[in-house]
Formats: sequence, structure tokens, C-alpha cells
Amino acid sequence: MRSAWGPPFGAVSGTYDADVSLPLDGVRVVALEQAVAAPLCTRHLADLGADVIKVERPEGDFARRYDSVVKGQSAYFVWLNRGKRSIALDVTTDRGTFDALLARADLLVHNLGPGAIDRLGYGWEAAHARWPRLIWVGISGFGVEGPYRERKSYDLLVQCESGVISVTGTEADPVKVGISIADISGGMYALASTLAALRQRDRDGAGRRVDISLFECLAEWMGSPAYTQMYTGAPPPRTGMRHSTIAPYGPYRCADGHVTLAVQNEKQWAALCDVVLDRPELAADPRFATNELRSRNRRELEAIVEEVFASATGRDIEAKLDAADVPFASLSSVADLVAHPQLAARWTEVASPGGPIRALRPPFGMEARMAAVPALNEHAEEIRRELAR
Repeated sequence: MRSAWGPPFGAVSGTYDADVSLPLDGVRVVALEQAVAAPLCTRHLADLGADVIKVERPEGDFARRYDSVVKGQSAYFVWLNRGKRSIALDVTTDRGTFDALLARADLLVHNLGPGAIDRLGYGWEAAHARWPRLIWVGISGFGVEGPYRERKSYDLLVQCESGVISVTGTEADPVKVGISIADISGGMYALASTLAALRQRDRDGAGRRVDISLFECLAEWMGSPAYTQMYTGAPPPRTGMRHSTIAPYGPYRCADGHVTLAVQNEKQWAALCDVVLDRPELAADPRFATNELRSRNRRELEAIVEEVFASATGRDIEAKLDAADVPFASLSSVADLVAHPQLAARWTEVASPGGPIRALRPPFGMEARMAAVPALNEHAEEIRRELAR
């Protein structure tokens, strides 16, 4: 990366060609961040070429201490923070350094608790008055307006408030999503909004405020259940791995386990009946002639599917599904994902304080910078020298 801050840094040999031009080369980001949402946004900015300065508390981002499973480091931290430079800074006492960082920055990204950035003196109005080209990106649980604006928020709590948990799980038991879906959605909307704000600034030269609410992000993703509630008076039922409005969809028992189907249209349904179930007459059966009817009569339908599948192995059924061009999948474990053949060419290696670790290239569909995970305060001297120039 040819950053105005200095030469390329932190790349492991063979993982990044410093001469390759990346979309965000020369963009400078100050990240006053912690945990998941903002770090995901800024890591992707770094992947795309931005110089991301991670400003950490003197004790470090608390995500560093979530666990120690990756050569003594937190799995969350190494996932979310490669490609950044770290400086430990008490912003309350070393305002001069923080001001100097912002004076040279294109972006300030933060996800501090409610009101914290304003108490520090770097809220939108104050920052914009001093640095009018600065794009100011704030990520919070519930936004800056409304009755919940002062609430502290964590991923589980936002999943609860947004209704995600109410539609996830089995009929008997609601469950939370197994990854930090609220934080991840917030990080990705922050990334998209940040890129849009940079594009706007290219046109008029003005900095902008971007406010991202984790709750609003998940509320957007709950659009289909919300419409169902509003226009039927009832929410979609929890159906485990089945789909509340599509059938057949989900895992179906066979002789040696399960096969997972996802029939999306009438062509696929007809092919399933003809080639896989060997029951072509089912395609026009008045109980199953449309997806809505199949979903309404799912118990009868699923019993027929599993009756046919019971005498065949998963491998044999999948061969028929493949021949019929009916969508299916294997139910992968995390170990299966890590070893998945589709990802074999996507893994590389980056440096970290604990030694080289594996890293998955981001799914941008373009060249990305795969650089090191920083140690706490690793780049402080380097950054201070740059500020002194």
C-alpha cells in the first residue's frame, strides 16, 4: 500500500503485492473501536487498502481477552483486526496525539458506549467544526434518537429486541443465532455507508455523519417476518432447519443420516418428484401443486419424502438430486467448513504476535491486502514519527 502515512506494513511474504493498486489506497482511518461491529467494518477497509490506525485503551481492546485459542490470542480479535496498526492511547489525557491523528484522517470510526464520544469532545458537531472533510462513522446499539438511545447493547440483547430470536429455533425452544449476527450486520452496513460517504465526498469535498444502529440493521433483516406479522396478524412459526414458507426445505431422514433440500420453484419440485422420488404424479397433486399448498400440507409432504429416502443412502440420494438439478447441501460442521474444498484456494497465512496464523481471504471478488494482526501498541513509535513530520 502506498499510504501517505508511510510504506506498506505488516504483510506476510507472498500474501500481498505492495505494487498492486487497491481501491482505498491513501485513505486514512482512525478507529476508536472495540469488540466486533466497528472492528469488522475497519478490517474490511484495511483489506481494501486503507491505512487503519486502531486506537486502543492502554489495556487494549477487551476483545483481545475473550479467549486465547489462536496461539494465545483471541479468535475474535485475530479475525477482526488484521491489517491494522495499533497505538495505545488514553484519549482523555493525550488529546494532542488524537487530534493530530484526526487532522490527517479521512474517517473516524467508533463504537463506544452511548454518549461516550460526545463526552470525549469528538462528537459529530465538534469534529465536523474542526475537520470539515472528516467522515464520522458511529455504530451504536439503538441509534442516537428514540427512547432506547441510552441503552447499552450487546449482540444477544439486540437479537432479543429485534425479534430475531423469536423466529429462530424449534417450535418449543427459541435460540440465538450462533454467530454475532447483530454486530456483523452493523459492521457491514457501516462499511457500505462509509464507502458511499467517501463517494459523496469525492463529489463535493464535505465530510458526513454516518450513524449505524445495530437494532435497525437487524430490524431491516427481519423484513419478511415483519410483513407476515403485519398482514396476517401472526408471526411465521419457528421451524428449526425447515423454512416457514417454503417446502420441501430442510433436512430429511435417509438410511444413513439426513439430506438437506431447498426446493425453490415449480421446476425443481417437478424434477424432485420425477427423478428423485420416482413419483411424478405428486407434482400435480392438489395438496402440493404450489409452494403455498406444499407449505400448508408440509407434514404429509415430508412424510412422503422421508418414506422414499428411508431406503437409500445420502450419497445415492445426492447423486439423484445432482442429476435432477435440485438444490441440496451437506450439513457441515465447523471442521468441515475449515477443510471445505470450495475454500481450499481462499486460505492464506498472516503474521500475528503469536506467530503465523491461517486467514481466509475476504469475499470481495477483487484483490485484497492480507496483512498482520497487530500487537497492542505495536506501531506507536512509527505513528508518532509520522505525525511529527
